[in-house]
Amino acid sequence: MSIFSTIMTKIFGHAEAAPASGSAGSAASASSKDASSSATPSAPSAPVDVDAVLTRLASEKGQTLNWRTSIVDLLKLLDMDSSLEARKHLAQELHYSESTDDSAAMNVWLIRQVMQKLSENGGKVPEDLRH
Repeated sequence: MSIFSTIMTKIFGHAEAAPASGSAGSAASASSKDASSSATPSAPSAPVDVDAVLTRLASEKGQTLNWRTSIVDLLKLLDMDSSLEARKHLAQELHYSESTDDSAAMNVWLIRQVMQKLSENGGKVPEDLRH
């Protein structure tokens, strides 16, 4: 499974486990219930509130993680490999065209691109996190 697919599966999977609230995006559909067992996760039929899911996970984590602006912190929040090698692989998956030697620029691009891709695949992502 690709790194992005794993990110998507982890976020959308946590949305399914979240208790129902007044937010329209707090529960995902059953169509993504088995996403972790497939090679490519399917987009949920109802938008998943990515901000709410990640904010809840961060509050449960017990450490300060700035997942909104840091791809490293997002990966840590999801209990994923946040090494430079893993981030370079994610950049390759998402078709990063600049040099991966400039990790700061790559990291900024990655967090925005991941949020944009989550939005394109059934995630409800605030506009400021996508651009």
